[in-house]
Amino acid sequence: MKPAPFEYFAPESVEEALDLLEQHGDTAKILAGGQSLGPLLNMRLASPEVLIDINRLEDIAYIRHDDGYLKIGALARQRTIERSLLIPKSWPLLYEAAPYIGHPTLRNRGTICGSLAHADPAAELPAIATALDAELHILGPEGERSARPEEFFESYMTTSLKPEELLAEVRFPPPRPRTGVAWLEVARRHGDFALVGVAAVLTLREDGTCEAARLVYTGVAPVPYDAREAAELLAGEQPDGESFDAAAEKAAELSEPGSDVHASAAYRRHLIRVLSRRALGKALERARGEGDGSP
Repeated sequence: MKPAPFEYFAPESVEEALDLLEQHGDTAKILAGGQSLGPLLNMRLASPEVLIDINRLEDIAYIRHDDGYLKIGALARQRTIERSLLIPKSWPLLYEAAPYIGHPTLRNRGTICGSLAHADPAAELPAIATALDAELHILGPEGERSARPEEFFESYMTTSLKPEELLAEVRFPPPRPRTGVAWLEVARRHGDFALVGVAAVLTLREDGTCEAARLVYTGVAPVPYDAREAAELLAGEQPDGESFDAAAEKAAELSEPGSDVHASAAYRRHLIRVLSRRALGKALERARGEGDGSP
């Protein structure tokens, strides 16, 4: 199939792109990497009247370290996560998850902010942004605003972005000391969307007990499943197999995954249990500085 007819614009500046969004509202779509939008257009699951191609806006194609934060602009490609010299050391969760995002040819074009704005609940980046408490910076006619992941992701492929707004940047806060992370997922084939994926973040106190933890899942709910009640079971505890089992069981118990042609709800709960224990164990090793600490 071919896309329905649309009007095409290629703005030369962010201001021009925002003007076009304000003019055309919910009849327009932003084209960045196009790895999700392109198939939707071809299958006519999306039929915008206007496409606004922002690929000429090279000033927002950046990944940089600024005031302790990792700042990623709207046109930064997913492949740059794997090639960055900065990310593996300070934001290893991003680096570890990157190879699971589709295939290299898709990551060469797909953008980080584009994946967040698309908000597919089976995608890796929304869960990573949630686990790392990212800030999403949005531009619109009324200026700039920021949103936390729990405010931004509203439902299945639905965000708090207004039709006239652009997700311009995502910011990841500085890593905390004595923190280990891990990303694990199970998919039918490498490059497929995960049946279940988990981001684990574990911060230790000086005495070795757990100060804080996060467990965030993909493929389980209409938005990233942030199992806060399960992670909170670890706070103040000795991180070990027993406490990890309790957190994993709680995360599975509170989850409400659906069944589809790929996996049943029961199997997804099983994966939550197994992947949670493994990811927490991996994160603990890294928080303690054991092994090489590499993803």
